[in-house]
Amino acid sequence: MEAGGELPGVRMAYETWGRPAADGSNAVLVLHALTGDSHVAGPAGPGHPTPGWWDGLIGPGRALDTDRWFVVAPNVLGGCQGSTGPSSFRNAGGDGDGGDGGGHGGRGDGGDGGGHGEAAVQGRRWGGSFPFLTTRDQVAAEARLADLLGIQRWALVIGGSMGGMRALEWAVSHPDRTEALLLLACTAAAGAEQIAWAGIQLHAIRSDRNWHGGNYHDAGPGGGPYQGLGVARRLAHVTYRGEAELDSRFGRAPQGTENPWEGGRYQVESYLDHHAAKLVHRFDAGSYVVLTEAMNSHDIGRGRGGTTAALRRISARTLVAGVESDRLYPLSQQHRLAASIPGADRLRVIESPYGHDGFLIETAQVASLVRELAGDPAGR
Repeated sequence: MEAGGELPGVRMAYETWGRPAADGSNAVLVLHALTGDSHVAGPAGPGHPTPGWWDGLIGPGRALDTDRWFVVAPNVLGGCQGSTGPSSFRNAGGDGDGGDGGGHGGRGDGGDGGGHGEAAVQGRRWGGSFPFLTTRDQVAAEARLADLLGIQRWALVIGGSMGGMRALEWAVSHPDRTEALLLLACTAAAGAEQIAWAGIQLHAIRSDRNWHGGNYHDAGPGGGPYQGLGVARRLAHVTYRGEAELDSRFGRAPQGTENPWEGGRYQVESYLDHHAAKLVHRFDAGSYVVLTEAMNSHDIGRGRGGTTAALRRISARTLVAGVESDRLYPLSQQHRLAASIPGADRLRVIESPYGHDGFLIETAQVASLVRELAGDPAGR
């Protein structure tokens, strides 16, 4: 690990679409954001409690046409949807290593590590002992996955937000393995304000009385830090959306018959409660902490002579895009990327009122960027 620790017996979960070409020239890597997973496309089902988060992007005739491309999407190292993370068992390659959440947020109602929790012994999960991860560690694991899949060079690497950080790291660490690059709503290094927002979220989780230093995965139902995780999600979601969108969508309206002057909620509060409840049932608080710290560690110039020198290493054809209403990763950060990467010409702007989440919501605009970068033989 970049910080000096070790992580033996790593397990990586991933999904694929399409078929690899005989010469391996058609592989595309799609990298998810903080609470995403490998399920980019397709309906909800076993192991995937939610539908694909970029469903309109992958499939026959779509921007990532599966008749042409072999698409690979890994669950990030440190995550809770199959890849090794804090909820995984420590025995290398053993039962349950890479389990998907160990109770998703600690509530216990999401299962214990992919069905292996019944045999769990206290202390066998990583929990709070999980080593400190950086973006470079995550990309190192993804590079090993590519090796095992026989992929020597990605025709295209795509990522937004945390996925964009990893995509950028791929292009700098492995320029010979990255032919084309699409960076969405990300930055060359986490800035002070982004670290500050993340730090408050980390504090909310660690202040939960059920955090127990991250060693809560074998607690019973309701025994984990789901309240702290819910607060963290509420705060994060405000930064993910646009101010104008929230105001026009909710304004000052109360929720149903509730009276905010008598302990009731406004509609926008109910909206945040809804998203918090969804997350704590599908995501592990320990993974949220580990991945958030990895995002805070992101600095493409660390040990490489600074940001400008690092970005000059990129040889991939590159498109950089940002969301016009993004207040978490503002356009100024993508402007700097586009100006500093040799293969990028100008910043593309995704028009959307949805703030940072626009890169996930405006699928048609993202598809257009994919086609511009990768080409579309059918001219669609």
